[in-house]
Amino acid sequence: MAVPKRRTAKSASRSRRAANNKVTFAGFVKCPNCNEPKLAHRVCPDCGHYNGKEVVSK
Repeated sequence: MAVPKRRTAKSASRSRRAANNKVTFAGFVKCPNCNEPKLAHRVCPDCGHYNGKEVVSK
């Protein structure tokens, strides 16, 4: 049976695990109506428009 020749250091194993836990930020896009940043595929919180139509009255 295969046995490791040396013990893996804590920093090596922790950095290997941490490589899969990177934080990714949601994609912000510019609202075509008011040019404010908003989350993609959601109603603009500033003007209430989505897909060129007013969905929420402000």
